[in-house]
Amino acid sequence: MNFLAHLWLAERTGTSLAGAVLGDVVRGADLSAYPPALALGIQLHRRVDATTDRHPALHPLRARFAPGRRRYAGIVLDLVTDHVLARDWRALETEPLTAFCARAGQAIAEAAPWFLQAGGRRTTAGDFTRLLLSYRDPAGIDLALQRVASRLRQPALLLDAARDWQALMPALSPVVPGLLRDIEAQLQAVMPVATQA
Repeated sequence: MNFLAHLWLAERTGTSLAGAVLGDVVRGADLSAYPPALALGIQLHRRVDATTDRHPALHPLRARFAPGRRRYAGIVLDLVTDHVLARDWRALETEPLTAFCARAGQAIAEAAPWFLQAGGRRTTAGDFTRLLLSYRDPAGIDLALQRVASRLRQPALLLDAARDWQALMPALSPVVPGLLRDIEAQLQAVMPVATQA
C-alpha cells in the first residue's frame, strides 16, 4: 500500500492520518518519542505493509513480474493500488476524494515536527494534497515511480520493472476493494493489541 491506501485504512480504523504516513519515515521499534496516537498509526502502517506483502490476492500479480524484476513488484503494486483506489474512490467512500485528500494534507502538515524528528521532510498541506490527487492519473503514478526510483542505488531496475504497470490494471482493479476490506478487518481485529504495545 502507498500513501492513499494507508490513509484510507487509517480513516476506516479511526487512527491517525499523520501516523499512517509517518510509518514510512520512522525507523526502529522504539516509538516512545511519539504521542500514542502517532505511535499507533506507525504500528498499524507497519502491519499493513506486512499483511499486504503476504496477501494471497497479490501472489498471482507478483508472479507476473520477471524474476529479475520481482524484487520491485511490491513497490509497483503499492503505487498502482493507489491509482486504482483514487480512480474508483466513489465505490468505496462517500466523502469526495478531493475533500479527503485535503484533510489528509492538513493532518500531515500539522504533524511536520514529527516528520522532521524522524528524518523526513516538511510538506505543506497543499503539496501533499496535490500529491495524493495526482494518483488519479497515470502520469502521477509515472512521476511517483520516478521519485521512488531516484532514492534507490539502481533506479533503472525499478523503472524497468514498472515499465508496463498499466498492463496490471485489468487484474489488479477487481482485487483492490476486497484487499482493502480484508486488511481493514485484520487491523480492526488487532487494534487492542496494537494499543497495548
